[in-house]
Amino acid sequence: MRNIFLSDTCKETQLHPLIPQAWLQVERGKVSKPSSYASSSIESLIRVAEPPILPLFKPVDYVEVLAQIHEELESCPPTSARISTCCSFSLHSAWQRASSYEKLIYGAWLKYEKQGDQVVSDLLSSCGKTSQDFAPLDIASEFPTEAVRNPGTSFSEDLMEDSSAVFFRIGGDVIASDRRRIAALSKPFHTMLYGSFTESQIEVIDMSKNGISALAMREVIKFSRTGSLGELPPNLLLEILIFANKFCCERLRDACDRNLAPFVSSTQDAVDLMQCALEENSPILATSCLQSLLHDVPGCLKDKQAVEIFCNVNKQLRAVKVGRASFCLYSFLCEVALNADPRSDTTVRFLECLVESTENSRQKQLAYHQLGCVRLLRKEYSEAERSFAISFQEGHVYSAAGLARLEFLRGERVAAYERMSSVISSSPIRLGWMYQDRSLYAEGDGVWEDLKEATELDPTLIYPYMYRAAVLMRKQDAQAALAEVNRVIGFKLALECLELRFCFYLALEDYHNALLSDVRGRVAASQLRTLVHEHVVQWTTADCWMQLYDRWSSVDDIGSLSVIYQMLETGVPKGVLYFRQSLLLLRLNCPEAAMRSLQLAREHASNDHERLVYEGWILYDSGHCEEGLQKAEESIRLQRSFEAFFFKAYALADSSPNLSCSETVISLLEDALKCPSDRLRKGQALNNLGSIYVDCQKLELAADCYISALKIRHTRAHQGLARVHFLRNNKNAAYEEMTKLIEKARNNASAYEKRSEYCERELTMEDLQVVTQLDPLRVYPYRYRAAVLMDSHKEKEAIAELTRAIAFKADLHLLHLRAAFYEHIRDVSSALRDCRAALSVDPNHQEMLELRSRVNCLEP
Repeated sequence: MRNIFLSDTCKETQLHPLIPQAWLQVERGKVSKPSSYASSSIESLIRVAEPPILPLFKPVDYVEVLAQIHEELESCPPTSARISTCCSFSLHSAWQRASSYEKLIYGAWLKYEKQGDQVVSDLLSSCGKTSQDFAPLDIASEFPTEAVRNPGTSFSEDLMEDSSAVFFRIGGDVIASDRRRIAALSKPFHTMLYGSFTESQIEVIDMSKNGISALAMREVIKFSRTGSLGELPPNLLLEILIFANKFCCERLRDACDRNLAPFVSSTQDAVDLMQCALEENSPILATSCLQSLLHDVPGCLKDKQAVEIFCNVNKQLRAVKVGRASFCLYSFLCEVALNADPRSDTTVRFLECLVESTENSRQKQLAYHQLGCVRLLRKEYSEAERSFAISFQEGHVYSAAGLARLEFLRGERVAAYERMSSVISSSPIRLGWMYQDRSLYAEGDGVWEDLKEATELDPTLIYPYMYRAAVLMRKQDAQAALAEVNRVIGFKLALECLELRFCFYLALEDYHNALLSDVRGRVAASQLRTLVHEHVVQWTTADCWMQLYDRWSSVDDIGSLSVIYQMLETGVPKGVLYFRQSLLLLRLNCPEAAMRSLQLAREHASNDHERLVYEGWILYDSGHCEEGLQKAEESIRLQRSFEAFFFKAYALADSSPNLSCSETVISLLEDALKCPSDRLRKGQALNNLGSIYVDCQKLELAADCYISALKIRHTRAHQGLARVHFLRNNKNAAYEEMTKLIEKARNNASAYEKRSEYCERELTMEDLQVVTQLDPLRVYPYRYRAAVLMDSHKEKEAIAELTRAIAFKADLHLLHLRAAFYEHIRDVSSALRDCRAALSVDPNHQEMLELRSRVNCLEP
């Protein structure tokens, strides 16, 4: 849920002269023959698993839910970030708004999600900068001392004026103290020393049976005089804490609580002290222990005692630990446990705690659904059915998929089919997953029809493509099977699809293409890949470079990745290969995998100046441009290299809001081109240089750069050259140039989208329809078509076009345009809903804020 609002797969320049400008403002970005086979062998290779029931909160109308979340957040006090729903789309925003308990939970959650960022922190430190994000809290400061009441202030002044000595005997020790000061520690002491008890009449009181040593009692008496505890060891503080609770000495208990907290410096310390903190009602110590444990997630969950601490407490004690933030805590722990091992007992126990901590219907929907998913995985079918049923009753329609799956497992196919049919017929919004899940229980043509409908409603669902491809392959229609699986691979790097395609090639005995379709997914694919090597001629290093050059030039990113994986087994320096790998993964919209590859490039760098360049990229991609540039300069001081100059030019150009740095960037790219490098990288440098010249309106120089890039087969330069033609008012030449790119590029959805800029509206619509078929995640075609419909006064059709995409692709641009359409037709409630949904994700989105302000003025 938190990642549902994703950026477009590629940021590229938009030049749409024929778009309906009244509705669509386009942001400008930076350019950047089969063998015969037996069906028995097919059956042994092809296995398409049923789509899992995902442990996610999946409302039917997520836009409505987002709008509700935004309203709830607006009604919260500024310092509150409690999740009254089930989760947050922006943990960082929640952390910023959180109270003390929640802040340490969100901080730990963010730290967990940023695992691997230690490299970035280390690099920042090497630049003289430290990152303070999500640093441990000063827990004691979150509990002000003023909150501790002084019981003595309400006692009788006459009695308090009496000051006489009293002695406490502990074993063989007799310790003198001031009766008045001891009485002021608590009401029980006051009653004992000034009330009707025997102790009020005697001077020596035996405390030997009260569980305190003479040493600890002396510290208590000292506290009665000074109001503070000295630097005492933890065992002595614990003894005094127990004594303070026994005699209700609030100020003394608070002092012990605060003095014990700094002793929590490790998971083991937290484990050792937490139970005492809970038993002795010590919130500062308990919170410090919790912070230490959370700081060590997921590592501490391997400690059985730590897991017991999280699980074996009742609601009352849980409140001591985390106040009302229990749901946040267990949501975090459940996510970690689900990622580690969804079938484990620890996962079940955390989910049961999550269920106990729910406070509203939405939280129950999530908690019971997740518990049902885990019970289903563990084959605990009765418990799974109970959990799914509760979630469904609370309003989580997706849990019906779990109930249907359980009916099917019991052999009740018809009942499962009818359940999903009921979901479809009663839902105000038909969603792809509903038809996908019903297809599992359909028969004959019904399976194919349901999967076709699932793809039309949600083209991002993988299972329908895989199922159709497997059926076609079993029918020995290999080309159709490959085309079907290639449809999804064209816009989504799904390992299961790559593995299925690998198996298809294996069944066809097309071992060469099998290797080129592999990007080393899971273990099974790696084992099959080893077998394939026996049937192909091994490439030399030179062969590998030629293969990489061919695939890179044909914009075949997955093929390029496969070649790089094979090259990693040769003697080619691994730093260079991991760096190229990171570039390809970024193109395939896999930023996390790209960052891992960059870090591997750094680890395998051949020398210091190369390592510094990779460190610069890591910092830049982490949002630290200035420090990244610093690394580039260090690298250049060591040795002038293509990659150092290229990176410095790229970072400067991409981070400068105007053309103020253009001359510097041009100079840097020219320096880069003077340094040794291969044609792949030089083609990219020429392409970037051409882009800068275009921005500076130096079209002749730009054209020269693009033509030079094309001469060394940098195919993407066709796009830049088309832009030059267009700026020279030669739209036909621009169209033809983009056609050349389409013909050469393996991945050409973006090329069709670019070509649509250079033709008349009818051809534009045709190109954009092709874009949607090739990559349904690209947002621009939906926006363009909707704007055209709106200009033709077809408001309902325009809104339907956007709604179609919003159902599976949550995007701020889509929501903004639909809200504007609703504003135009005076549908105030729908416009406000879309505004609120978008602002729940990006509360500072300026255009959406302005639109909401306008819409608010329309309300009666």
